[in-house]
Amino acid sequence: MFLEAQTPAAGGLVAMVLPFVVMFAIVYFLMIRPQQAQQKQRQAMLDALKKGDKVITIGGIHGEITALSDDTVTLRIAEKTEIVISRSGVGSVKQR
Repeated sequence: MFLEAQTPAAGGLVAMVLPFVVMFAIVYFLMIRPQQAQQKQRQAMLDALKKGDKVITIGGIHGEITALSDDTVTLRIAEKTEIVISRSGVGSVKQR
């Protein structure tokens, strides 16, 4: 008799926790995992930058990379005009 009294409570606990587990799985596969993949792709793009690449900054400035360091990029945006930006400020690389 004692075991019969605990069995419904254990089943009720599983039934209560299961929706939360399912919701977490949905959130993970629809939001967290794709965001992590996008971050890896962006980091690979930033690591692959090289001198001569034509880029667009996240602010919309178009330029050509003239120098690189670990955390900065020097862009030529016009004749005799260069700016130094953070490497993370590069939004995309133009296709050649």
